[in-house]
Amino acid sequence: MQIILATRNAHKVEEMQQLLPDLVLLPLPDDAPDPEETGATFLENARIKALSAAQHTGLPALADDSGICIDALDGAPGVHSARWVAEENWIPTVLEKLAGKVDDERSARYVCVLSLMTPDGSIVAEAEGTFEGRIADGPRGTNGFGYDPIFLVPPDYAQTVGEISAEEKHARSHRGVAARALKEALREDLH
Repeated sequence: MQIILATRNAHKVEEMQQLLPDLVLLPLPDDAPDPEETGATFLENARIKALSAAQHTGLPALADDSGICIDALDGAPGVHSARWVAEENWIPTVLEKLAGKVDDERSARYVCVLSLMTPDGSIVAEAEGTFEGRIADGPRGTNGFGYDPIFLVPPDYAQTVGEISAEEKHARSHRGVAARALKEALREDLH
């Protein structure tokens, strides 16, 4: 089965292809609309994106909605992670808002929700993954993308996601957890 990957984010495309190598993931066509992410939850936004891509292409579509939820910011930026400030200001804004906070006040989690839908709006499978961590005092590492350089990895919080290998990230990350859960849901549906 061919599946449209409902994203223009090149980093997400690369990660999803690595995490779901058994699926035939096709890129989102250039002429596909960018739906407005009006959902109040990651699941609602994933469904909005999956349905839009599926209806545009006539093929099933897989969408990812993900973000970082920082406890000291009452869960912000949450579903607005990609839109709350300009991308180049993501990390500086988080660090500014957490200035003066001690380690225990810097807890955070990445959340990823995947939704696979058909053009008629039927849900084929959905999955969610989380990755608990803590926000560092400053960016470290060049791996990954987004907030990875400031997201400290448990249990010892000695490295950021930006400092670990792609393999370790895939084994532990929110997107890795969600992708494995989606594969399991698809396997169950096929039997």
